[in-house]
Amino acid sequence: MSLTNSTLLRTGTQYSLRNYRYIFSSQDFYFILKITFTFVLGSLIGQVLLGLAIALLVHRGIRRGIIGAEFTRATVLSSWIIPSMAIGLIWKILLTDFDYGILNYIIDSIFGSKIPFLWSPKYAMLSVIIANVWCGTAFSMLILFSGLQRIPDDFYEAAIVDGASSFQQFRYITIPHLSTFIFIDLALATIYTFNSFGLIMTLTAGGPGLHTEVLALHVYTTIFENLHLGRGSALAIVLLIINLVIAIIHYRFFGKDDMVAQ
Repeated sequence: MSLTNSTLLRTGTQYSLRNYRYIFSSQDFYFILKITFTFVLGSLIGQVLLGLAIALLVHRGIRRGIIGAEFTRATVLSSWIIPSMAIGLIWKILLTDFDYGILNYIIDSIFGSKIPFLWSPKYAMLSVIIANVWCGTAFSMLILFSGLQRIPDDFYEAAIVDGASSFQQFRYITIPHLSTFIFIDLALATIYTFNSFGLIMTLTAGGPGLHTEVLALHVYTTIFENLHLGRGSALAIVLLIINLVIAIIHYRFFGKDDMVAQ
């Protein structure tokens, strides 16, 4: 389909590389690619760091028998089971500058003005990254928490006896033993984030302009709004290639035996 001039109004009549030539000669494509990588990078940094912080807190809380640690883990995981379209609506209600916008109502009450979180290029990308981090943190926390549980307590007890500080324990025990799980988290979260659609569709619909239109959303708008089925299929192939490259890097890094073991 990506090699045809098909639209939703007619079937393809010509086979050529015209769609790919158009894509790779379009400035909009490279701008959208830049937006996509910005969204993915920002989401990954926030998601992994916050997921690691929560995993550490929950893990230590459970080890010390603190009441509420298990409940905290369940609460964080609840954001993961909410559909992405619903998450987008939730954050839209929070961030919009219309009268029903909760956060802007508070800001307006205190400072006398509103912040266009969803309509300004300056804030829109940050808004969708924060929303995506909120729903993706649970995934990272789950993977990293499972890695923390595999670290023997004897290692920490021996480090304490040797006089190691909390930071030294984190640097020389926790991080080395979590490195495999961190990379798994990064690889899977990167693929999931590259294919994000529902959250951004309901939160900003790619706006303002193209400032939050990631590649997966651009495939949708090309096919169902611009009716270019062939060109949208070519964009989908480009997205597939990006995902394959990430998967191949993941496979090469671990090797077949390590992946099977995990």
